[in-house]
Amino acid sequence: MSKVCSFARSYTETAIKVLAGIMSSEEAPHAARVAAANSLLDRGWGKPSQPLSGDPENPINVVTRIELVGVKPTPPPPY
Repeated sequence: MSKVCSFARSYTETAIKVLAGIMSSEEAPHAARVAAANSLLDRGWGKPSQPLSGDPENPINVVTRIELVGVKPTPPPPY
């Protein structure tokens, strides 16, 4: 882990408290309270899954390709 990551993570508890404070503040703008609540939920429970949707006339096609590649083995070095 980089020093920057480690430093940022050291503020986790403070950041969560700040988000909770904004969410609970009656004086904070509604948008800020919603953003704080969403951030707390995302961090605590993960972001909700996003279903795939597309154009009915141009559906999504998932293509999986498995390729077997042969490699000529090399003999082991002599001992």
